[in-house]
Parts: sequence; C-alpha cells; structure tokens
Amino acid sequence: MIQIESLHKQFGSYEAVQGVSLSVPKGAFLVLVGPSGCGKSTILRMLAGLEAPTSGTIAFGGKTVSDGGRGWVIEPSRRDAGLVFQSYALWPHMTVAGNIDWPLKVAGLDRDKRRERVGEVLDLLGIGQLADRYPNEISGGQQQRVAIARMIAPKPGILLFDEPLSNLDAKLRVEMRTELLRVHRATDATSVYVTHDQVEAMTMATHVAVMNGGRIEQFASPGELVVRPRTAFVATFVGTPPANLVPVVNGAYCGRLADAALAGRNGSAMFRPEELTLAEKPSDRTLTLDYAEASPMAGRVMVTGIRGDLRLTAITDSLPSFSVGDEVHFQLPPAPSMFFTPEGVRAQ
Repeated sequence: MIQIESLHKQFGSYEAVQGVSLSVPKGAFLVLVGPSGCGKSTILRMLAGLEAPTSGTIAFGGKTVSDGGRGWVIEPSRRDAGLVFQSYALWPHMTVAGNIDWPLKVAGLDRDKRRERVGEVLDLLGIGQLADRYPNEISGGQQQRVAIARMIAPKPGILLFDEPLSNLDAKLRVEMRTELLRVHRATDATSVYVTHDQVEAMTMATHVAVMNGGRIEQFASPGELVVRPRTAFVATFVGTPPANLVPVVNGAYCGRLADAALAGRNGSAMFRPEELTLAEKPSDRTLTLDYAEASPMAGRVMVTGIRGDLRLTAITDSLPSFSVGDEVHFQLPPAPSMFFTPEGVRAQ
C-alpha cells in the first residue's frame, strides 16, 4: 500500500532523512519510532504531502505521489490520506459535529450523506453526546477523539498519526492506544504512526521502523526487534527494560573480566535484564556499579546501577534495601545473548 524508495530530505546543509526505503502492506499498522530529531516526523510530513522529498519516491497503492528527482508532489487533498496532528488542530469556532462535517463538505458530499457519515464516526469514537459542543468545552482526550473522527470521516485509505497521544496523561494514553487500534481495524485502512515512545511502538504495531540519525536501523515486527536486534542501538532502544550492553576490549568485559569465548574480540556484549542477577559480593563474573534506582514492574523489580558510561538493569523478585550510591554487584551469565561489532552491528 505504501512504497518508499531511496527517500532523502535536506534542509540547507542538514540531511534529515537519508536514503530510507520500505514497503508497507495494505492494512498494516506501521510505527516509526526513534529519538527526537531522527527524521520520523519528516517522513510522515512527506507521506502527507506537506513536504517534498529532496530525492526518492513515495507511492500509495502503486501510484506515485511524490518524486524528488522530478521535483513534484501530489497535493495532500488528492492522496487518499488523513492526518492527525499532535496539537489536534480543531476549528475553535465550529462544533464537534461541524469539525467532522467540514472535510466532507469540502469533498462535495450532499447534506444528507454528510449528516449520516458524521453520525457514524461520532458513534464509532463514542462521542455522540459531544456533537453540539465546541473544542474549548471538551477535554484533551475528547478533542483527540474528535480529531481522529474528522480524519476518518472521508474514509481515507491511509491514516497518518503524528505523536497523537503525547499531550495526554499516562492513563488516558493507555486507553487511547486501544481506541486507535479499534479505529484502525474498523476502517481497514493502512496506518502510519510516529512516536518516540517505544512502549507505544511495541504494543500497537504490526511493523516497526526504528530510526536513528535519519536512517532506518531496523524494519521488523515488534517481536523480531526484541529477539533479534540488528544493531546495538535497537537493542538498547526497544524493550521494557531494554537490553544491557557491556563493552568488550580484547575479550574482556569493561577491560577487566576476561571471557575465553570472546578472546581477542572488541565490541559490545548484550545481556538481557532477566539474565542478570545481583550478587552479595564481587567475583570473577560480576561488575560493580553504583545503585541508581529500583522500579516495580509486573510483580518483579527492575534494579539499575550506573558507573561512568556503563548502565545495567537486572530483574529481581523483591525490592532491594540499597541506598543511592551503594555498590551493587551484577552477576553476568556464562555467555552473552548477542555480540555487536565496534560499529554497532550484530555479529553473525
């Protein structure tokens, strides 16, 4: 449904998107995830037709909608795509029903069909009782539902979401994730969702593109990203908590603990948090860090230690009695789960 080929976007001397290519099947829920400034929102704006690519192409359903090499784009209104902004962007002088009706009116539907469709999407989003209210008379979560209803009213084949939940509180974000997935299934559209929150990415997506520095580090299913991260960046960005990386210098962890299986190698060894344990005293398989924090999670506890640039998290069964700054001895398993080269690429 969406085909991106060698997409580049440059702002002056700064290249925000660098050679991105991916293919998204019809009905997929693609999440673009990554830190601030990685290029994910720029890609979404190019998909929406709000930015023209410097080079590369974008096609929807086999039809090219942007071609940077030829210097043209199909205008947003002709792309069969809807967009929800982070800021909702509702018309303040229109009622909820009026906001939803507006794109249908622009599309040329007659009054009866518009009224019927507005009623359908109000019911779908569970906001029928808000039809006659104005945006300043409803909550942020309700405004977000109105923005989504307005987007899906014309029945676009592609739904674009630009960090739509970032202005909501934590509880409402969880509820709205479920709501968005329900809307996605009900519309049978192909969705592209931008976020910096990897929890949103891992819980909502059928496909995830992890971005860093304008490039895609890995394009895979959520499960594949956790089980087989392709790069060190992906390993430390996804997962709750993410994997631990320990520097390896000449076959020794942090230059101190030798490991015969890694003899002569340089790079990073990956240990999953559930593979680490806490020891009462140091040994030839422990790394000593300073206690930073403990966080309960699903009946267990994430214990984190920091020393210099090294940060490790282990999963334990109970809250520890450490104070901030106490020494904590993290016990390493017999072998790492994965090894990454000095360039941050998974070794085969």
